Amino acid sequence: MSKLNPGKDSTRGPSNFVREIIIEDSKTNKFGGRVHTRFPPEPNGYLHIGHAKSINLNFGLAAEFGGKCNLRFDDTNPSKEETEYVDSIIQDVRWLGGDWEDRLFYASDYFGQLYEWAVQLIKAGKAYVCDLTAEQVREYRGTLTEPGRESPYRNRPVEENLQLFERMRAGEFPDGARTLRAKVDMASPNLNMRDPVMYRILHAEHHRTGGKWCIYPMYDFAHGQSDSIEGVTHSICTLEFEDHRPLYDWYLDQLGIYHPQQIEFDRLNLTYTLLSKRKLLTLVQEGRVSGWDDPRMPTIAGIRRRGYTPEAIRNFCDAIGVSKTTGTIELSLLEHYVREELNKRVPRVMAVLRPLRVVIENCPENQVEEMEAVNNPEDAGMGTRKVPFSRVLYIEQDDFREDPPKQYFRLSPGREVRLRYGYFITCTGLVKDNAGNVVEIRCTYDPATHGGNAPDGRKVKSTIHWVSAAHAIDTEVRLYDNLFRVEDPNQVPEGQNFTVNLNPSSLEVLKCAKVEPGLRGAAPGNRYQFERLGYFCADADSAGGKLVFNRTVALRDTWAKIEKAQQGKR
Repeated sequence: MSKLNPGKDSTRGPSNFVREIIIEDSKTNKFGGRVHTRFPPEPNGYLHIGHAKSINLNFGLAAEFGGKCNLRFDDTNPSKEETEYVDSIIQDVRWLGGDWEDRLFYASDYFGQLYEWAVQLIKAGKAYVCDLTAEQVREYRGTLTEPGRESPYRNRPVEENLQLFERMRAGEFPDGARTLRAKVDMASPNLNMRDPVMYRILHAEHHRTGGKWCIYPMYDFAHGQSDSIEGVTHSICTLEFEDHRPLYDWYLDQLGIYHPQQIEFDRLNLTYTLLSKRKLLTLVQEGRVSGWDDPRMPTIAGIRRRGYTPEAIRNFCDAIGVSKTTGTIELSLLEHYVREELNKRVPRVMAVLRPLRVVIENCPENQVEEMEAVNNPEDAGMGTRKVPFSRVLYIEQDDFREDPPKQYFRLSPGREVRLRYGYFITCTGLVKDNAGNVVEIRCTYDPATHGGNAPDGRKVKSTIHWVSAAHAIDTEVRLYDNLFRVEDPNQVPEGQNFTVNLNPSSLEVLKCAKVEPGLRGAAPGNRYQFERLGYFCADADSAGGKLVFNRTVALRDTWAKIEKAQQGKR
């Protein structure tokens, strides 16, 4: 059973103010004891990690209280919406564990009803057709310190408004020629209440309704009524919609229909990360990333391809909680939960990213041994595997220094080190190319140290990983870093845009990496810990015998060290 659907009697992690509201509503039998939430994405881009917080909250609360959660697309702007986005969102929500059962809805399902409600408001003298341009509407709206001015069309007779609105629907007017506006209060201190636009003319093909409509409701008009139609009890939104709540309430009150309760919480902000679909779309369109699912992108598709797990994302969302205060979360905290989850569940393997050839001179040329290696020390049930050992190996270039600095304990001339699951080896010589670069290491091994232990009790200060040259599989490895080089990518010098903060070193591609033979045929999405190097995931580009791995996250975990230190102090 998915964590987002743990069952009616389940309890979840630390409480939050949204949960407390629902608990109180259940005690007072508000909404008849029902809990019905929804996740309402706009299909104008791919979902990102910020949406994961909302998915986790809405589906999680519904599951905890034995309620329901709908997936509803706010598809009210056909000029920016695509079926591709709908399909990706469905995949992402399902991958994260959201289960909407048979409740997949679209705002476009309600276009007919929304139109009838607009007519109802016109007849009640609460809405009118306005001929002002978009620029004039903004000018008439006023400012935070000055009241707005009434449109010269505000007092049109009801019959004229009805006729004009019907002609708008019939397609008689060009885009932007007229709008339908609510008649509320042009002097309201809340700018959203100053006769907001309800419908605009937009001659655009809709991904579901085709050319049936040429007028489309604004989000603020569709939002509350869609919740009402679906019987949503708790309409959970991010804080930027708090100022819109009075307008939602006004529409519902004027129409006299069922009234959900809107609750706002803080949206997710991460360091070194942009969570604006508009800006992420710019990166895709300008070719600065390979697509919406580029592993450097904060999209759900991107982090899934990079190797993040849904469990890690849900644990992260539970840990940061929800509040009424907007703040910024360290990206390293998200990475901590990814490491924590992968550490428990993925097998260890050996891989060499930047190979340096090692010849063990006292090992017979045709000798191949199988060394027993542990698959995951955190889970004995994952067992062991056999790793071939032979005369010629590859080690990491960084694991050898001809002139080692102080405190460098890995391989160097005359020094002995342990090979992981293998033998003690000692460097006896080296081979250089014409440019003076070391291209081969000559070593001897101690056959008595099979398995990495010396019977005479001698110790070495370093253990390094390796792969057998004769058995290694060639692979491409992509090392990803932060897409942006500054903590807040939105902070840019005057006259420049956010792309100036892109990290030019966010991707390094290694074409000549080597992995142990057990990874042959690794399926896209398979995750591993490359010992001493980090966590990696087989990429979708792996095909036809070609292996490609993405680094999911490095091994270093700053947050784990901080937490351990804090526990020690306590």
